[in-house]
Amino acid sequence: METRIRAATLDDAEAIAAIYGPYVLQSPATFETIPPDAAEIRGRIEGITKSFPWLVAEGDDGIEGYAYASLHRDRPAYQWAADASAYVKPDNHRRGIGRQLYTELFDIVKRQGYTNVFAGITLPNEASVGLHRAMGFELVGVYRQIGYKLGAWHDTSWWQLRLQEDTAEPSPPVSWRDL
Repeated sequence: METRIRAATLDDAEAIAAIYGPYVLQSPATFETIPPDAAEIRGRIEGITKSFPWLVAEGDDGIEGYAYASLHRDRPAYQWAADASAYVKPDNHRRGIGRQLYTELFDIVKRQGYTNVFAGITLPNEASVGLHRAMGFELVGVYRQIGYKLGAWHDTSWWQLRLQEDTAEPSPPVSWRDL
């Protein structure tokens, strides 16, 4: 079976927690320090998917990675901006799974009415920077030494992908479930 992209379900929470846990414990890629368990991930899926897509890449060995969008900021003038996150099992890196996930995710978010997607990348992380550049993201800035994890201070770079042009009077984005 080839990798297929589908909407995450609550039943995927355990597999998602298993993918994310090592990033939390062994990497500065996320600034969380305690890996969320399956119950916490289920709650996150429930909350995010009220408005945004959460997708998984499923292959022969189960869930290979996941990506989701979320609100960039909660003030009304930011409502056309979303954040994106993607995580792939380390043994599935460089197989195009992140690109597949992001391609589908950004298509949905664009159809929802969002104009920009933002992503934060803890540095150094050449693989993530490479993926975001390949997807068309542009660097907009770096927060220097913003997070301390695993015995070191880390910078976070912020990236922007323009999904569509501005309109004079934009309609509010719609829930992805209403598409």
